[in-house]
Formats: sequence, C-alpha cells, structure tokens
Amino acid sequence: MSVSRRTVLATAAGAAAMSAAAAPAVAADRTPVPALRTFRAAADYAIDKLHAVAPTVTAFPVGTKFEKWTYSQNGDWVGGFWPGTLWMAWLYSEDDAFRNWALASAEKLAPRQYDTGTHDLGFLFYPSWVTAWRLTGDDKWRAGALRAADSLIQRYNPRGRFIRAWGALGEQQNAGRVIIDTMMNLDLLAFASAQTGDGKYLNIATEHAKTAQRVFLRPDGSTPHVYDFDPASGAAIGPNTVQGYSPTSCWSRGQAWGLYGFTTMYRRTGNRDFLATARRLADYAVGALTPDHVPVWDYRAPQQPYDIKDASAGAIMACGLLDLAAATGRQAYRDVALRLLTALAETCLTRKSTRADAVVARCTRNRPNEDGVEVSLPYADYYLLEGILRVLQPEDVDRAIDLSTV
Repeated sequence: MSVSRRTVLATAAGAAAMSAAAAPAVAADRTPVPALRTFRAAADYAIDKLHAVAPTVTAFPVGTKFEKWTYSQNGDWVGGFWPGTLWMAWLYSEDDAFRNWALASAEKLAPRQYDTGTHDLGFLFYPSWVTAWRLTGDDKWRAGALRAADSLIQRYNPRGRFIRAWGALGEQQNAGRVIIDTMMNLDLLAFASAQTGDGKYLNIATEHAKTAQRVFLRPDGSTPHVYDFDPASGAAIGPNTVQGYSPTSCWSRGQAWGLYGFTTMYRRTGNRDFLATARRLADYAVGALTPDHVPVWDYRAPQQPYDIKDASAGAIMACGLLDLAAATGRQAYRDVALRLLTALAETCLTRKSTRADAVVARCTRNRPNEDGVEVSLPYADYYLLEGILRVLQPEDVDRAIDLSTV
C-alpha cells in the first residue's frame, strides 16, 4: 500500500470525513476508533492474502474445498466477484497488480454478455465490467455491460411482470420461478437505462421489483427464497424454497439480497415504497441476529439461533445497511452494519490457517443440499471488502459502483 494512502487511513478523522462526504445524513464520525482499526487490519489481511493467491488463480473461484478455491471456467453465477474483489483491493492498496488482475479476469467473462440462460448477469457484469468502465473509462467494458443488459431483459415475463430466475428461455421447467436474489441483478438494468437513455431497462427492473415487493414481503418483514408463478398466465402460485429451510422460513442470505437490492432500487428510482420495503427487510434481519452478529444460515430453521452460520449473509447485509443508513439518515442501521463488519473481521477471517485461499470463512452455500457448509465463498470476500471500504473510503466505492441517489 502506498504511504499516502496509509497516512490518510491512519486517522479516524480522515475516515470519518470521507464517510461524511458520501453519506452526509449519517453521523459517520461516530464510527468508533477501535472499529476503524479493526477494519484496516482486516483490509490489510485481505490485501496480503489476495496478493499471494491471485497469481495462482486462472479461472473463477466458486467456493473452497479443504480451504482451497475450486473453479468455474465460465464464471457460473459468481464470476463477477473475483474481479470485483480485485478492484476493491486496488482501491484500498493502489497496487496496480490488482488492477491488471481485475481486467484480465473480467475479460474472461466476455462470452457471458450474450447469455440469455440466467438472471445473474448483474452479479456477473456489475462488479466486473461496469466497475472496470467506471474506473478506467475504456468503453469496451460499458458496451459489454449493455449487451449483458440486453440479454437479461429477454428473461422478462410481461404477463407476471417478473424476470425469470433459472433455465433456458425455451425450457418449461422453472419458467415461472422467481427468487429474491434477482433484486441484486436489477442495477445492471438501471445502469443500461442511464447510459442509453432508453427507459425500457429500468422499467423492467421497476416492474420486477414491484412484483417482488408484493409477493415476497411477509407481514413481519421476512421473505421466502422462491416464489412461483404460472408462466403462461402470470398468475401467482405461492412461495417455495431451494436454499432455505422451507417455504415458510427465511434464508438469511436471501434476506440480505433483498435488503440491499430494494435499497438500490430506491436509489435508482426514488420510489419510496422500495425504501420502505428495504427497511422492513432490514428490521426483521436485525431483530433475528444473534449476539455474535454472524447470521445463521436460515433465521427460521429449527436449530437457530444455534445453527450453522453464513458469514456471506453478514457481509451482504452490512453493505445493505450502510446503504440504507445513507438513504434514510438513520444512524441505527449504520451502527448494526459496523457491528456486523467487526464480527466478521474478528471471528470469520482465515487468519489461523496457513493454507486458506480465501479471506472469509464460516460461509454456507446450500445447506439443504449439504453443498458448501462451513466453507469460503467468493461473494463473502467481495462484500466484506466493499463494506469495509464503504466506511474507510466511501468516495472510492462511489467511483467503483455508484452510490448516488436520484
């Protein structure tokens, strides 16, 4: 890390001043000095880990097995997070090796911009290609992200007003399946409308968000993972799940996707119903946290609050709460986010392992399938760094992912 950057980050006042610039409605100077030290130490650890591991990474990390990354050649649904993590590392360290690795990794996603078989094009292209364009100005990244948005809107079902989650467009299986995760893919469409001046992308994102708001949100603020529709008529069928405990439970990572996604949609549209929905999701999730501030994998599974953890849900939730604090001016949301990030930094990093490839441990990918329980996941590393930099260097995070509100 450069001396100048370390000098800025060495004082609580410097970090607080930068936070205030991005979120003036929140008293960012209330960030405790010990928390700032904890975050800097965690970021330093992440930078050292990434610098050691990145030269050995030739594809896209999807999760760990015996603490070593396993890979997808095409990126699966998580391919954007590795280059996104490298971009966050570059913003923090100013080491151009991270910039070069980020660009080389993002380039390998190029074939996916034409992929109409997944809703996850936002996950794939926003932290990688949109961020690359925002930080380099090279128009090829912008153009590719716009092509990905064109692919994504082909999955929109106008009868049910939703974006189909899974399966090729011609397949009937899962044709009416909607999942809460899609809320995080909508910002790619908002980006496309902002860049092209064509409102169709944001209109589709808005219609999907309104549908999700109507069918996912329970009276207590919790959500299911899945909601099914009749794809032919668009009629609602009912809630379901794949990664949660049951259709009536509340998968913690899905709740975090919804919290973050609805806050983003408020920022892109100014629709205060989306903000109200984000707050209801946040209030439920905050109320369900255990004293250690590391979310269990499902807030309503029978063994909670003593169940298996999912640190990735905590990292995503922290970012969403920081965003929500800025949007609402409510310091309480920021305070919980700081406690989440502190808990992750103090209890979920891989510091005690000499062989771990990842930064964050204690994650759970798909508990019902016994797939990836107590492992590391690439999005945990990404959102931990995003969350920490939202506190330490919000202006840089704004440059990378756009924290503005209409």
